[in-house]
Amino acid sequence: MPDIARAENPLDLTFSTDELEQYREHITSFISRQYEVSGADVAVIGLSGGIDSTLTSHLTVEALGTGNVYGLVLPSKVNTEQNMSDAERVASQLLDIEYDVVGIDPLVDAVLDANPNVEAGKDAAELQVPVGNLRARFRAVLGYFEANRRNGLVVGTGNRSEAAVGYFTKYGDGAVDCHPIGNLYKQQVRQLARHLGVPGELADKTPTAGLWDTQTDEAELGIGYDTLDSILALHVDGPLSTSATARQVGVDERVVEDVRAMFEASAHKRRAPPSPEPLH
Repeated sequence: MPDIARAENPLDLTFSTDELEQYREHITSFISRQYEVSGADVAVIGLSGGIDSTLTSHLTVEALGTGNVYGLVLPSKVNTEQNMSDAERVASQLLDIEYDVVGIDPLVDAVLDANPNVEAGKDAAELQVPVGNLRARFRAVLGYFEANRRNGLVVGTGNRSEAAVGYFTKYGDGAVDCHPIGNLYKQQVRQLARHLGVPGELADKTPTAGLWDTQTDEAELGIGYDTLDSILALHVDGPLSTSATARQVGVDERVVEDVRAMFEASAHKRRAPPSPEPLH
């Protein structure tokens, strides 16, 4: 597991109480508009037990009402029992929305069994990332299956920090109709969640995409979220140079360069697939 880069005093990006209420209103209004213009009958949200989907589902229920939100809990063998329990707790106890639990392992196994280039029990290390992304893409497939079946709007749960460095699966968790919390850095997601009354143990839990065993976001990224947020705000989204950002945040310049490299390498994930310019 790589060392995780952390700043001693990361930039404070937290909101004031007034700002929290402004963002709350801004996001719920956005959800309402997206729902209205889509002509949907229900909002479909994948629930992982993590803070991003928990906050998004709270805001969506606030915007649309309990009866207009449907949750999908999509466990696989690499998801922890605690996370899946938290996902169901959010749906049933905290929000009281309709939800279903659909295991995705049979779907993943079917693809692997059908592929003549994959031998069962072999190449586990080489398959870790492709299979992890396959799990994310099956979650998107199931979300859109229910959206088609129910005339639904698929509501995404991605945040600004993950989008900036490409920490999402293309056509997986990035395949949605809208991203309500897409302008919030991770630490702001946690803060707004607490402001809305999300229990602290959910707001502060270790983030994981649930792609493979023991996977955590920060270990895979090699950087703590608070430090990442600071670098993004000052350097990628802001005006400071690499050296100035490193001094301000309290990290080595290499850490800032690594974040910039992740941002540039993942640009294709944030754009629509390109087409050539028309000849005429």
